[in-house]
Amino acid sequence: MRTRVAVLFGGRSPEHDVSIVTGLQALDALDQGRFDAFPVYVSTTGRWFVGDSLRERSFYLPGPEAEKRLTQVTLDLTPNDLGQGVLLPKDKGGLFSRTKEIPFDVALPAFHGLIGEDGQIQGAFETANVAYAGMRTLASAVLMDKVATKRILAETRIPQLPCEVIERPASGLLPSAEVLAELTKALAFPLIVKPAHLGSSIGVAKVADVEELRAVLPPIFKLDTQAIVEPFVENLVEYNIAVSGFDGRVQTSAIERPKRAADLLDFKQKYLSGSPKGAKVPGVRSEGMLSLTRDINPVLPDGLEAKLRKWAEQTFVAVGGTGTPRIDFLGNAETGAIFLNEVNPCPGSFAFFLWEAAAEPMLFTELLSKLIDEAQAQHRARQIPADPTLPDARLFPRD
Repeated sequence: MRTRVAVLFGGRSPEHDVSIVTGLQALDALDQGRFDAFPVYVSTTGRWFVGDSLRERSFYLPGPEAEKRLTQVTLDLTPNDLGQGVLLPKDKGGLFSRTKEIPFDVALPAFHGLIGEDGQIQGAFETANVAYAGMRTLASAVLMDKVATKRILAETRIPQLPCEVIERPASGLLPSAEVLAELTKALAFPLIVKPAHLGSSIGVAKVADVEELRAVLPPIFKLDTQAIVEPFVENLVEYNIAVSGFDGRVQTSAIERPKRAADLLDFKQKYLSGSPKGAKVPGVRSEGMLSLTRDINPVLPDGLEAKLRKWAEQTFVAVGGTGTPRIDFLGNAETGAIFLNEVNPCPGSFAFFLWEAAAEPMLFTELLSKLIDEAQAQHRARQIPADPTLPDARLFPRD
């Protein structure tokens, strides 16, 4: 029998729409001979839905009338003897009817950003004892927190930019210019300001002084509890590389160097420009990170490729890596200085285009198969006895 795979996407995240694109791409690319996959859409309000209409891009975003064609479900958090996940439908039937439960073997989260990529959904699957693909709960939570990432990776000696953190005030009032000046006194303007827990360049701004810094904080604080402030890297160039640990072997993908039309590669440049290159899987859609204008495996300065691959592998290992996270670096093209920027636990399109161009090429279908195989292996390895209480710790009788 084929493995039943629930592909989850959407979510209560500023990256909701991009997640839909990644989820639909995965549904198209999964090996239909091995897997019986179905979509699970999580709305911007956090409601979960299933239904065949969710396979079509033209269906999004479903409104109240469209939702009538769907079935709202919830995840059963009670582990079962079969090790399966179960979605419990909200019964649409009458008094004597009951909508059937929906079992699945593996969850494939395609979430980006808050409440999905950050360990929250992973924790739910751990509670339900369901196999799920991608990074584990702790790694997901740490890597979606830019401040925690810096602290965890400090001992690896991977170069990182210094930073300061601005907390969203409980009072709702912005910090004064004097407070911000004191906070950033060790950093020289211009600075980069960004949310501490978001990706896809959402909320990122370059500021020239304290007044500009103060002006960009309100939109960041609408989405996040913290803003992180770092020095602006002159002559900016970016390098991105994905990592995996399939079959017990840490590997790195091709390296990409995004092309830039301005100082910052913003959200629309990442997701709405250009055309796909290198997509070899029939049926794969052209949206999302596929459309980013980029150089794949560019000619790099001597020694840089080895450094990027070494630092990416160190990052992956430091957090007990699983899945296929993408590690992003910033560099100064003139001085040659390189800094780790951030880690994406679930990158757009699962970064499949980087694996297709790797030294050992891996097509999207194979990548997804390996993610699911790894999910099942991780699940098996983490099983504990039905009664985990050690005999010497038992205070109450057992049957």
